[in-house]
This record gives sequence, C-alpha cells and structure tokens, in this order.
Amino acid sequence: MLQKFGYSQYESKVYEALVTHAEPLDAATIVKYSGVPKAKIYEVIARLVEKGIVSDAVSGKKRTYIAIPMQIVIDKLTHEFEQDIENLRKAGEKKVYADDQVWSLKTESSIQAYFRELIEEAKESIVLSMWVDEFMDIAPLLEEKEKQGIEVEVLVTGGKPAGVALSHINILEPSEGHEMILEQFKLIITDGSQVLFAGMEEGNWQAMRTMAQPFVKFFIEFFYHDVALAAISKKYAKELMQDSDMKALLMRLRY
Repeated sequence: MLQKFGYSQYESKVYEALVTHAEPLDAATIVKYSGVPKAKIYEVIARLVEKGIVSDAVSGKKRTYIAIPMQIVIDKLTHEFEQDIENLRKAGEKKVYADDQVWSLKTESSIQAYFRELIEEAKESIVLSMWVDEFMDIAPLLEEKEKQGIEVEVLVTGGKPAGVALSHINILEPSEGHEMILEQFKLIITDGSQVLFAGMEEGNWQAMRTMAQPFVKFFIEFFYHDVALAAISKKYAKELMQDSDMKALLMRLRY
C-alpha cells in the first residue's frame, strides 16, 4: 500500500518490519525481518526518517529505529494526498497573462465604444481625462460607477461640467488663445492595468490601447502632471500669462 503513495519497495518493507514490532530495532535486525540488503539498509532508513514515518534514537552505542504509528502515517498520507489534489486543481485553473501588445484604433465610434466598455468593466479605479463636451456624455456612467464603490478621478478640459456629482473632478481652463492650439484628446486608465489614449491627428481620431505596464505607468504620470498643471494654472493664471517665457512654454502644449 505504501508503494501506491510513492514509497519504494525497500522503504515499504522496512516500515512493515518496524510497525509489526513493538520494540525498537537496530539496523541488523531490520535487515533480518525486512529482507532489504545490508548494503542498502542505512540509505533506506534515512529516507524514511526524512519522510517522517520512522523515528530514530541512540541507546548506548547503538542506534535504534521505531515506526511512527500506523494511524498517524495514514493521517499524514491523507493530508499530503489532499494537498496534492488541491495543487493539481490550482495548476489546472486558467491563468490570465498580461497582454503587452500595443493595439491601435482608428475610428471615433470604436474608440468611444471602447471607452464605455473600459468604464463598465472597471473593478477598482478609473482615471479619465477629456474635453468637457465629450465628458458630459459619459458622466452619468462615471457617477454610477462611483456609487458602486469604484474610485473615479477625472480631469476635464475646456470648462466646468455642470450638474456632475463626482467626488474628484479637476478642471483645466485653457488661457485665451490656447484653446485654439490644444487638440482634442481622451485618456482612460482602469484598475491601474490598462490604458487607452486617443488623439486627433489631421481631423481623424487615432488611439492606442495596451496593458503593458511601462505605458500604463507613463500615462498615469501624464494624467497627474496635467492635474498639477491645472491646479497651478488656476492659482497663478495671471502671473503665468504675464511671464513671457512661461506663456510661450504653455502655449506650446498641444494636449
């Protein structure tokens, strides 16, 4: 029976010899009752001690051995078997591997549909940045996600969205003349694991979507840089626009 649990024939014979004797046995006596060759006996006993079904002790100058009681061995084998079954079950579970590809989207309808899908599938957090006119279309969906416990933080460019009840709204108001240079864009990052960034190029929408972590981390930083810029521009708008170098630098921004 032990052989069915992965024990060798010699190991099984040694354990049988020990468990059927009430008193401890030395190696020579184990050889006598088990039939295991003398040249192999110490190697076999050492494996059984290591596996925890035989104990050893030194009495005088002689080392003797005794079997762990059968019920304890049964409990041990049962536990190990159940653990192996659980490990096997886990090994068979489908794993989700990170998709490090960068995928492109090129139609406005596809990009907008993907934005909504990412919002709807978010489990923990949504970071979003876009112009106010498009933001108003998805604001109700964001409000619903926040009610579900999803952390939502947005940056809205071009004006304050009226009647939107979100806890974390940042507003970027372009300075006079700058709104003519800024191009339409939209950015969403969900659960810190997936990003979609879309921008307008020559009148056409183009977007990239990826789960590659270097890009995700970059766009998270991109978002918070814009949040910081929005806060600084709001607080020091007059001073910035009066500084010709700062004004020239800000006017170079396209997004």
